[in-house]
Amino acid sequence: VQLQASGGGLVQTGGSLRLSCAASGRTFSSYAMGWFRQAPGKEREFVAAISWKGGSTFHADSVKGRFTISRDKAKNTVYLQMNSLKSEDTAVYYCAATSTLVPPDYDMDYWGKGTQVTVSS
Repeated sequence: VQLQASGGGLVQTGGSLRLSCAASGRTFSSYAMGWFRQAPGKEREFVAAISWKGGSTFHADSVKGRFTISRDKAKNTVYLQMNSLKSEDTAVYYCAATSTLVPPDYDMDYWGKGTQVTVSS
Protein backbone atom coordinates (compact mmCIF):
# COMPACT_ATOMS: atom_id res chain seq x y z
CA VAL A 1 0.00 0.00 0.00
CA GLN A 2 1.35 3.41 -0.97
CA LEU A 3 -0.09 6.54 0.59
CA GLN A 4 -0.01 10.17 -0.49
CA ALA A 5 -1.37 12.89 1.78
CA SER A 6 -2.42 16.30 0.52
CA GLY A 7 -4.55 19.28 1.45
CA GLY A 8 -2.38 20.93 4.04
CA GLY A 9 -1.75 24.64 4.12
CA LEU A 10 -1.94 27.84 6.09
CA VAL A 11 -5.24 28.71 7.76
CA GLN A 12 -6.35 31.15 10.41
CA THR A 13 -7.56 30.13 13.83
CA GLY A 14 -11.13 28.93 13.63
CA GLY A 15 -10.81 27.98 10.00
CA SER A 16 -11.17 24.62 8.26
CA LEU A 17 -9.12 22.31 6.09
CA ARG A 18 -9.74 18.92 4.58
CA LEU A 19 -6.84 16.56 4.23
CA SER A 20 -6.91 13.74 1.71
CA CYS A 21 -4.89 10.56 1.56
CA ALA A 22 -4.86 8.70 -1.72
CA ALA A 23 -3.93 5.05 -1.48
CA SER A 24 -2.70 2.74 -4.17
CA GLY A 25 -2.77 -1.00 -4.03
CA ARG A 26 -5.46 -3.51 -4.66
CA THR A 27 -5.97 -4.31 -0.98
CA PHE A 28 -6.69 -0.75 0.16
CA SER A 29 -10.27 -1.58 1.00
CA SER A 30 -9.16 -4.19 3.52
CA TYR A 31 -6.93 -1.82 5.50
CA ALA A 32 -7.87 0.38 8.39
CA MET A 33 -6.58 3.92 7.97
CA GLY A 34 -5.35 6.54 10.36
CA TRP A 35 -4.12 10.10 10.67
CA PHE A 36 -1.28 11.13 12.91
CA ARG A 37 0.52 14.40 13.45
CA GLN A 38 3.86 15.64 14.67
CA ALA A 39 4.45 19.15 15.88
CA PRO A 40 7.95 20.65 16.08
CA GLY A 41 9.82 19.29 19.08
CA LYS A 42 7.07 16.84 19.95
CA GLU A 43 6.47 13.16 19.42
CA ARG A 44 4.11 11.93 16.77
CA GLU A 45 0.59 11.51 18.10
CA PHE A 46 -2.56 9.74 17.05
CA VAL A 47 -5.32 11.90 15.60
CA ALA A 48 -7.99 9.63 14.12
CA ALA A 49 -8.58 6.20 12.65
CA ILE A 50 -11.27 4.41 10.68
CA SER A 51 -11.94 0.71 10.29
CA TRP A 52 -11.57 -0.96 6.93
CA LYS A 53 -15.33 -1.15 6.52
CA GLY A 54 -15.71 2.43 7.63
CA GLY A 55 -18.21 1.57 10.30
CA SER A 56 -15.98 2.43 13.23
CA THR A 57 -14.11 5.65 13.78
CA PHE A 58 -11.81 6.78 16.56
CA HIS A 59 -10.67 10.29 17.38
CA ALA A 60 -8.18 11.63 19.88
CA ASP A 61 -9.75 13.58 22.71
CA SER A 62 -7.94 16.72 21.57
CA VAL A 63 -9.79 16.74 18.25
CA LYS A 64 -13.16 15.22 19.13
CA GLY A 65 -16.01 17.38 17.92
CA ARG A 66 -13.71 19.29 15.57
CA PHE A 67 -12.11 16.68 13.29
CA THR A 68 -13.84 13.90 11.37
CA ILE A 69 -12.23 10.98 9.58
CA SER A 70 -14.00 9.33 6.66
CA ARG A 71 -13.17 7.15 3.69
CA ASP A 72 -14.33 6.67 0.14
CA LYS A 73 -13.47 3.15 -0.96
CA ALA A 74 -14.45 3.83 -4.56
CA LYS A 75 -11.82 6.56 -4.70
CA ASN A 76 -9.27 4.75 -2.53
CA THR A 77 -9.14 7.86 -0.39
CA VAL A 78 -9.41 8.70 3.28
CA TYR A 79 -10.20 12.20 4.49
CA LEU A 80 -9.69 14.25 7.61
CA GLN A 81 -12.09 17.17 7.88
CA MET A 82 -10.66 19.67 10.33
CA ASN A 83 -12.88 22.44 11.67
CA SER A 84 -12.41 25.07 14.35
CA LEU A 85 -8.67 24.84 13.96
CA LYS A 86 -6.43 26.00 16.78
CA SER A 87 -2.80 27.03 16.83
CA GLU A 88 -1.97 23.82 18.67
CA ASP A 89 -3.17 21.85 15.63
CA THR A 90 -0.13 23.09 13.73
CA ALA A 91 1.87 20.02 12.72
CA VAL A 92 2.87 17.75 9.90
CA TYR A 93 -0.01 15.36 9.33
CA TYR A 94 0.60 11.79 8.18
CA CYS A 95 -1.77 9.17 6.92
CA ALA A 96 -1.15 5.53 7.61
CA ALA A 97 -2.64 2.09 7.05
CA THR A 98 -2.81 -1.14 8.97
CA SER A 99 -4.26 -4.57 8.37
CA THR A 100 -5.22 -4.85 12.04
CA LEU A 101 -6.53 -1.82 13.91
CA VAL A 102 -6.02 -2.20 17.65
CA PRO A 103 -7.04 0.73 19.82
CA PRO A 104 -5.55 2.38 21.76
CA ASP A 105 -2.13 1.54 20.31
CA TYR A 106 -3.07 2.22 16.68
CA ASP A 107 0.13 0.65 15.38
CA MET A 108 0.39 1.12 11.62
CA ASP A 109 2.04 -0.91 8.89
CA TYR A 110 2.40 1.69 6.16
CA TRP A 111 3.07 5.41 6.26
CA GLY A 112 2.78 8.17 3.75
CA LYS A 113 4.72 11.39 3.52
CA GLY A 114 3.26 14.17 5.58
CA THR A 115 1.48 17.35 4.71
CA GLN A 116 2.06 20.56 6.66
CA VAL A 117 -0.83 22.24 8.45
CA THR A 118 -0.15 25.66 9.93
CA VAL A 119 -2.77 27.49 11.96
CA SER A 120 -2.06 31.17 12.52
CA SER A 121 -3.66 33.36 15.13
